[in-house]
Amino acid sequence: MPWRLNIAKMGNDLMQRGLLRQLLLVGALSASALGTAMGVAAADVVKIGVLAPLSGPSASDGADFIKGVELAVDEKNASGGVAGHTFEIVSADVKDGSPDNVSSAAQRLINTEGVQVVLTGYASLSLFEVDLFADANMPYISSGPSGSFAGIVSKDPGNYNCCWSLSPSYKGYETDVLPLVEGLIADGKFKPAAKKLAMISSDNPYSKVISEGMKKSFSAAGWTVTVDEMVPFGPVNDWRAILAKVRQDPPDLVVNTDYQPSNSALFLKQFLEQPTQSLVFLQYAPSVPEFVDLTNEQSNGVLYNLIGGAIDSPGWPRGQEVLKKYQDKFKVASGVYGSALYEEAQMYFAALEKVGDPKDHDAIGKALGETKVDAAPGPVEFDQATHLAVQDENHIPVTFYQIWDGKRFLIGPKKYATGDFKLPPWIKQ
Repeated sequence: MPWRLNIAKMGNDLMQRGLLRQLLLVGALSASALGTAMGVAAADVVKIGVLAPLSGPSASDGADFIKGVELAVDEKNASGGVAGHTFEIVSADVKDGSPDNVSSAAQRLINTEGVQVVLTGYASLSLFEVDLFADANMPYISSGPSGSFAGIVSKDPGNYNCCWSLSPSYKGYETDVLPLVEGLIADGKFKPAAKKLAMISSDNPYSKVISEGMKKSFSAAGWTVTVDEMVPFGPVNDWRAILAKVRQDPPDLVVNTDYQPSNSALFLKQFLEQPTQSLVFLQYAPSVPEFVDLTNEQSNGVLYNLIGGAIDSPGWPRGQEVLKKYQDKFKVASGVYGSALYEEAQMYFAALEKVGDPKDHDAIGKALGETKVDAAPGPVEFDQATHLAVQDENHIPVTFYQIWDGKRFLIGPKKYATGDFKLPPWIKQ
């Protein structure tokens, strides 16, 4: 019965064709689903921009910026990311921090597809780039000069919902060295000859504001400023002419607010060629690992302070935890900005966890402003009028350090102290 066989064959053919169509349809759907999944996966990678001086005189700081963010990103990606998102870093070099270089680097990050937040220690010293990020509505977290930041934001805080500063007010840099020194005098740990101050600064907003504030603070307390010198901003090849003026009327305290480690290290070395019986206070630079590498045992006894640096003390476990993570990963000690940029990234992750959508920059900015967290430099909460982290005894403190044998001992505030002040080896009392 051939016709029956033909019908059966036709039925089998139709079934096979139907099955083939189904397989093709399933295959097409699978390919489509795979393509969609790949598209989602690609969209799920959030790019974190980092503004940093990767070349030029502050390149050691810039390397610290990148390492801090890298530590945070590697940790977060290894744990599965945040709200379905993983992260990668896009850096932009501000070089010497000049307006042209900072503007070019900032615009490159703003215009890079997928960059949803920009982090920095500092870019320009005037912080003009805050306006660039506000105009682009790009979330931006800085740990740079807070006076400039507050001056911009406080005019219209609502216009800068995107922008926040982990650095609190730097007013303590201007005012808090005096009570430290006078406390040492009151405790009999240092005996001044005549309460004289030699002040050296650099021609940039950070250095100048701090030096002017310190001069007012000491003058109001009855100290005499015997030397008041300012050098052009940038590399300094010789401090001897200024130091000759210092030695003409030996002061009890020598302060240099030039924050670049190589400049500061050279200043100390040349001071020690013929030291006066003076305490030496150097602004910021001794906190950078490069400074101790350049000075070795010559840095013994040097004083410096920090606002916003990780608190390396058993009295503040978070600070030690972050510093240890950094040391374990990179086999070098973190400077101020390694820990700061790590915490900036953590703040962004927390905001993204709350918001969910990295492209909702308004909501991300609002969530950043609501931050309340124990971070490496102390308890962080933002002042809504200036967008600065709050600085007081219950938030981020002013911490004072003295270097001995290549180690930094925290000598104040007392609740965090890891060592006691000792007279520098060049002072004979």
